[in-house]
Amino acid sequence: MSSNDPVGDACCSLAELHDDVDASVEALADRRPDEEGIDGRRAVFAALANEHRLRALAALREGELCVCELQVVLEAPQSTVATHLRTLREAGLVKTRKKGKWTYYRIADTAALELLDVAAAVDVPTDD
Repeated sequence: MSSNDPVGDACCSLAELHDDVDASVEALADRRPDEEGIDGRRAVFAALANEHRLRALAALREGELCVCELQVVLEAPQSTVATHLRTLREAGLVKTRKKGKWTYYRIADTAALELLDVAAAVDVPTDD
């Protein structure tokens, strides 16, 4: 039977592992990540959780491109491309540069490329 108190339920389980449950709970509470850090990571991973945005980042790996060039790469209308680029910019994954009436996009930091490389290196199981 489960209660609506996950910490209380966990304490019952912790009692089986640790002699001092209160000290264990306090030590584990110290391991909780801060909300601001989680929100920032969530924004990055949410931005990466879209095929068009991943394709845009892959294209930008080779260098900066304007929206019209990314339209060709993504085979998508300007409004769709602009929406995806805004999401990537808000997540800190791309930066912009204005030149006349054109806005050029580029990878903001090599960390974005590292994220893509790590994702590519994960051995995703296939449904066989």
